[in-house]
Amino acid sequence: MADLSALYQEVILDHNRRPRNFAVLEDADHQSEGFNALCGDRVTVYLKLKGSVVDEISFQGSGCAISMASASIMTESLKGRTVEEVKALFERFHQLVTGNLDSEDHSEPDLGKLVVFEGVSRYPVRVKCATLTWHTLRAALEKRNEVVSTE
Repeated sequence: MADLSALYQEVILDHNRRPRNFAVLEDADHQSEGFNALCGDRVTVYLKLKGSVVDEISFQGSGCAISMASASIMTESLKGRTVEEVKALFERFHQLVTGNLDSEDHSEPDLGKLVVFEGVSRYPVRVKCATLTWHTLRAALEKRNEVVSTE
């Protein structure tokens, strides 16, 4: 178990140091901003849909390692998925980081690399860091013109 925790920590640190899809998406048709007042994380999520499929996704912002890694892995995980699949993955991820996902539950959608955030549930204040980008994504999909807050 210690080896798995160390691997998960390394994946998070790698995505924090070298975030994937960290850029402004100039021709985005959906975008939203998020802010975690508790620790100062700020993020903007950019989306370009082709029909109901995520064609391109990126983010920009600053924050703690959990927040930035969550945004990076999220963008990698969502390309090519339908909006419905994105919503389902959001729910599973939220269950994972809040400690409400049964470890024996192998239903779809598969969390893939997002499982590295499983330990976040032991640190309730970090749940907001891990989910900020996801809540911001949902606001972008719904075209809500407001800054998403984790408060």
